[in-house]
Amino acid sequence: MKKQNLAVNPPVFFTSALALVGFVIFGAFFSDVAAAVFPKMLDAVATHFGWFYILAVAFFLGFCIWLAFSRFRHVKLGDDDDVPDYSTPTWFAMLFSAGMGIGLVFYGVAQPMMMYAGPPTGEGSTVAAAREALPLTYFHWGLHAWAIYVAMGLAIAYFAYRRGLPLTLRSAFYPLLGERIHGLPGHIVDIIAVFGTLFGLATSLGLGAKQIDAGLHHLFDTPTGTTAQIVLIVIITGCATVSLVTGVDKGIRRLSELNMILAALLMVFVFFTGPTLYILDAFPDHIGRYLMTLPERTFWTGRLDGGTDWNKGWTYFYWAWWIAWAPFVGMFVARISRGRTIREFVLGVLFVPTLVTFIWFAVFGDTALWMEIEGGGGVSTAVNESVATAIYVMLERLPMGSITSLLAACVVSVFFVTSSDSASFVVDMLTSGGHPNPPIWQRVFWAVAEGAVAAVLLGAAGKAGLKALQSAVICIGAPFAIILVLMCFSLMKSLFEHE
Repeated sequence: MKKQNLAVNPPVFFTSALALVGFVIFGAFFSDVAAAVFPKMLDAVATHFGWFYILAVAFFLGFCIWLAFSRFRHVKLGDDDDVPDYSTPTWFAMLFSAGMGIGLVFYGVAQPMMMYAGPPTGEGSTVAAAREALPLTYFHWGLHAWAIYVAMGLAIAYFAYRRGLPLTLRSAFYPLLGERIHGLPGHIVDIIAVFGTLFGLATSLGLGAKQIDAGLHHLFDTPTGTTAQIVLIVIITGCATVSLVTGVDKGIRRLSELNMILAALLMVFVFFTGPTLYILDAFPDHIGRYLMTLPERTFWTGRLDGGTDWNKGWTYFYWAWWIAWAPFVGMFVARISRGRTIREFVLGVLFVPTLVTFIWFAVFGDTALWMEIEGGGGVSTAVNESVATAIYVMLERLPMGSITSLLAACVVSVFFVTSSDSASFVVDMLTSGGHPNPPIWQRVFWAVAEGAVAAVLLGAAGKAGLKALQSAVICIGAPFAIILVLMCFSLMKSLFEHE
């Protein structure tokens, strides 16, 4: 259905919109039921399909590395004479801001401290636990996570730019389904992708609102609570809508570049005012332990040594979370990657953001660990009390704590905006059948819808509502893991047949 002011794929657009409204109504008026049902579903998925997550994510990483060094490494994502649409620094900034922005700020201090307090085996809050805290964090945020995004984004970009199909997930199944991608099977794939993107982002919006709210309260003693967080969601969703309307080349691109600068300034400040030598000494050890334990941890289920529950709460959770987010990040990265070779795409998306992520966690995580072990403690207590305020408690113990805490709140806010506008753009493309620049009203509709999901569930059920939403999106990761595995085989089939 395409008119001057309407560009939608009706089955995907209207099914997704109606299901979204239904979910919001269910979450708002039956929040107790949602809070009880979805976590049980999550536990069931982790218990019965955790092994599949382990094998699938291991496969994605191996598949990406093979592609980067295979005979297909020089294949262009586009015509042979195409050049990249964006400079390499801008490309890195855009994919990184979309991929893990809010999470890095939210968990930069908290997750290393939680790994220190509760490792998978052995006692917590020991020297041995401190050595494993950062490598464990790296494991959940490193190569495996970005390999999922690479697999998704590469398949979409290849079939869109090399094979001339629409820029949408269904196109990646053409070698397997043929023209049926335009029928019911294709609609189902795109609808699941819309759900994962919308619900995953709504959860992040809720977490981001909590951290901004906590930061403003910590700095200026502003009113805190659900009402304040809903107001923040409304304000930042409005900013994201403005950015989205201006498009990728202006709004999303400029905000991504701005946020990389702000985040870099904050990281550099913490590095030089914190325990600089401690961070430098510890970083090689973290990298070495991460690489040495990578094969074992990749395939570790914990079944034989009592680590199953830990895996449910951490590894299975993260693998399902990244898979659920893959349609959003993969679509967006594909959208900005025309003209690059398969090797450029794989190595760029896989290793550069991973290295930046490792450095970020080293600076913030090691600073927090140093304060806990050698600086009198206190950070672990702050993490236990509120994950959202952990970074502010740590920054307060460094010079100019108020200024850097305000900068941290700004970084979260801009990451908030870049994630929202990027996800809205992707959902708009999915529901319009791969239209690269759908009408403005559709972008606005999905941006507002995402904010509404987060605001309604946060207002109706608070923490329980977000927990239910988070559990729901993780459950979506299970069927989508199967879809992503099939996409990889479809991509291989096309490469062997055409290149």
